[in-house]
Amino acid sequence: MATTRFARRAMLLSGLAAFLSGCAGKFRSYDGPPVTRLRIYKEQRLLLLDGADGVLKTYPIGLGFAPEGHKQFEGDGRTPEGSYLIDRRNPKSLFHLSIGISYPNEADIAFAEALGRSPGKDIFIHGGPRPGVDPMNVRDWTAGCISVSDRQIEEIYAMVRNGTPIDIYA
Repeated sequence: MATTRFARRAMLLSGLAAFLSGCAGKFRSYDGPPVTRLRIYKEQRLLLLDGADGVLKTYPIGLGFAPEGHKQFEGDGRTPEGSYLIDRRNPKSLFHLSIGISYPNEADIAFAEALGRSPGKDIFIHGGPRPGVDPMNVRDWTAGCISVSDRQIEEIYAMVRNGTPIDIYA
């Protein structure tokens, strides 16, 4: 009886340890220079994290499924262009981790409403790809977000704070 209880306890503890080790990589720490700005260059498919003394990190990115041009309406598959802020974090994202971009701004809302449309919302930098998408064959697969690998979003999530400016260029 004591041996069975010991075996059960050992199995439970090893299962718990395996579960916790799987979660450990998702949340990283960062103690380097602060990120002062993010820059996205859509045509080059690059995300740059800037610090006070220059570029800290550069990442390849994927975009919305219709990447050319500025996002105007919900469902258009475009990634916004312009100046925004990082305004929220989602540790329970369907796409591993995500940080939110303050799209739409007042101008985006006014433009869409003038045409009787919704500008859309919930634009994020996130991991991925979604299930069933091979990132080697389909780079631009999101509904307008910016995608990076899961490992890369873990670094970005640790480095970037809410309120950080982000400029998105064509």
